[in-house]
Amino acid sequence: MDRVVIIGGGPGGYEAAHVAAQLGAEVTVVDTDGVGGSAVLTDCVPSKTLIATAELMTEVSESAELGIDFADHEGDAATTIKVDLGKVNARVKQLAADQSSDIAARLDRDGVRVVRGRGRLAAGMTVVATLPDGSEETLEADAILVATGAAPRTLESAQPDGERILTWEQVYDLDEVPDKLIVVGSGVTGAEFASAYLALGIPVTLVSSRDRVLPGEDADASAVLEEVATRRGMEVLSQSRMQSVTREGDTVTVTLTDGRTVTGSHCILALGSVPNTADLGLEDAGVATDDAGFITVDRVSRTSARGVYAAGDCTGILMLASVAAMQGRIAMWHFLGDAVSPLDLKKVSSNVFTSPEIATVGWSQKAVEEGEIRAEVVTLPLAGNARAKMQGVRDGFVKLFIRPGTGIIVGGVVVGPRASELIHPVSIAVAESLTADQLAQAFTVYPSMSGSIAEAARRLHRV
Repeated sequence: MDRVVIIGGGPGGYEAAHVAAQLGAEVTVVDTDGVGGSAVLTDCVPSKTLIATAELMTEVSESAELGIDFADHEGDAATTIKVDLGKVNARVKQLAADQSSDIAARLDRDGVRVVRGRGRLAAGMTVVATLPDGSEETLEADAILVATGAAPRTLESAQPDGERILTWEQVYDLDEVPDKLIVVGSGVTGAEFASAYLALGIPVTLVSSRDRVLPGEDADASAVLEEVATRRGMEVLSQSRMQSVTREGDTVTVTLTDGRTVTGSHCILALGSVPNTADLGLEDAGVATDDAGFITVDRVSRTSARGVYAAGDCTGILMLASVAAMQGRIAMWHFLGDAVSPLDLKKVSSNVFTSPEIATVGWSQKAVEEGEIRAEVVTLPLAGNARAKMQGVRDGFVKLFIRPGTGIIVGGVVVGPRASELIHPVSIAVAESLTADQLAQAFTVYPSMSGSIAEAARRLHRV
């Protein structure tokens, strides 16, 4: 029986464990903090739970337009509701713990052994696990998967204190509503937290070193998000690079490189991630890393060391839980001889959980404009959609990219409520090389937001 040892219990690790167990391997997962990893315990599940509350606040605050009034309330309740952040964060942490328990139970049902400890590679295809009591256990393996994830990046000039200067993993200990929140960093994490806390009724200033929010996303989508955010009261400081973050009493000061300062009661640092690859024995095992410490892997998750695979954020390939999970599965399919297709990043769908959401898949507008691929593009605003009108939705659009001649869909963008759900038919079209005509001819419900996807596809029909 093949022996598989997995270091790290996040999506890359636990999904790999399920596949390996299904294929008859003896599987051990060495995990430090609880299965589920940061995705479940401190990142995806907690943040999206917080965002779910924020979404409800947004819906209620805009409900007057739909004819909703609140009985026995003086004034407009839709604009005077407030959040109990202590209760919200208690629910967030409980849901994360419950999800971790569910994953652990499923691993147990699959016969996967979970060892609580810190794993490192040792000589001769072995993993040494340092247990909580300081003792060590040596695990022999035929294949090793490193799936240790990444951690929030910090700077010497911007050190979190866990109280008022926070990484995104520390925000769930807040039980008081910030008087004014400063978010440093306008990538996905920064934009999501800024959008969520704004919706919770908290004044937010977003400090962005770039010329626009979400510089890595579709430019049209970023423009919609920034317009909506500023309309709702967010202050966006673009082309403003942070030099330092300091605290004095209850006041946090962000100093910019041009000398300006921004003050608030709390600050969230969203400065990117660093891989958890230190002290894992990678160098001695012959596992190559890049200058930033990310493990180098190929499209079937192999590292430079024979028998050693890696998956997830520690590889820096595309830092999404879904990609980590697929990398882990691919590693096990490859090692255990099952059918496997190499990782194809052009089929990955992703979502930014802002308000509105931004979902993408496949080739991008930037790639088209820079000549990486020839494609025809159509953009259809959601404002004309009947369902959108019913729900009071005015912001957002559907954008599709097709290959000239064949009409095959190679990419798409959806901006709007629940874009994370609406992108799925476009994702299927990209994965299966469907044409715009094929997508257009599939029935959609009327009225529905998804009708705009079919309508966009119809507009790409060529006689």
